[in-house]
Amino acid sequence: MRQALDLARRGTGLTSPGARVGAVVVDSSGNIAGTGSYTFDGIKHAEILALDQAGSRANGSTIYLNLEPHCHQGRTPPCTDAIIAAGIKRVVAAMADPNPKVAGKGFAQLRAAGITVETGLFETEARRINEAFARYILTGLPLVTVKSGMTLDGKIAPPPGDSLNPSALGATSATGGWITSVEARAHVQELRHESDAIMVGVGTIIADDPLLTDRTGLPRRRPLLRVVLDSRLRCPLESRLVKTAKDDVLIFCSFAEENKRRMLEERGIRVEQVPLGSSNGRPDLTRIAVRLGELEITGLLIEGGALVNWAALAAGIVDKVFLYYAPKILAGAGSVPFAGGEGFRRLSEAAQVKNIVLHRFGEDFAVEGYLRDPYAPLEAHI
Repeated sequence: MRQALDLARRGTGLTSPGARVGAVVVDSSGNIAGTGSYTFDGIKHAEILALDQAGSRANGSTIYLNLEPHCHQGRTPPCTDAIIAAGIKRVVAAMADPNPKVAGKGFAQLRAAGITVETGLFETEARRINEAFARYILTGLPLVTVKSGMTLDGKIAPPPGDSLNPSALGATSATGGWITSVEARAHVQELRHESDAIMVGVGTIIADDPLLTDRTGLPRRRPLLRVVLDSRLRCPLESRLVKTAKDDVLIFCSFAEENKRRMLEERGIRVEQVPLGSSNGRPDLTRIAVRLGELEITGLLIEGGALVNWAALAAGIVDKVFLYYAPKILAGAGSVPFAGGEGFRRLSEAAQVKNIVLHRFGEDFAVEGYLRDPYAPLEAHI
């Protein structure tokens, strides 16, 4: 099963909007007969790849999967039919498929065919691998993760004012260096690689001129979509984001000055107009989340500044946080907090982070946690 999980992880960046799946066929002698790792463009599911490799050795064998095999006609025929036809005697799956078209039906079909089905082995790890897929397939919305790097006292930047400093809308580097460690920043690239899109406010583009790219060097099926909240189309034409756009930049605005819009679109940037949100003066983030879902974005990583972080929390679109803490203290009322804006007025209204996991990156640590369960249906989020 550990090997099946590792094979599933190989699909990172290569399976969206589908699930990441790995499969291992073990013959009756206890030897590995076949393995498979799904990629969207490869069409064939992991189970089929493993069965093809195993050939006749699949008869009487066990297949290990991180996800329940599908039992309906989609881009490919049902994997359950292939498993039954191959003579598999035992299926060990880490978890059920959250897709309502499957959701236990695959297991039921296998059991009806006389195959032993066991579930739950390494289920926690399996759920983590496909949490973005689950959120998307259940709600049509991306899994939204807010990432930020900060000091121990929750500051993402020193006081704004110096042109060399990030602003309250900007990034997480301090004057003369980054707040977080090299190890933490390397892990951020892994988060980007897991995501289909990254989103910032235009203030970050103006203050820091970032590229917002996936720099892991690992293959991905689609380029990382770079999304900018820019209510009045202030994005500089000379910014690195604009200069490197190759149909992978999407700007959401609320007031589109036609000449600026035309110049951006001539440079390969998509511009879409959405109404302002109810109170934050930014494009409506709820509508943006819906739109990204329509574009088959399953995972959105927000790397905004204080105001964008607050806008996302206030809009209720955040599913998860990944917060990096460096052993530094900025202090001072002028330093920029993780989330600005009005904030929640009562403790009872505060965003509650659950199922927390702590990580260590050099001298830094990170808090990974959830504001809601990615596997809950849409009704649970309303």
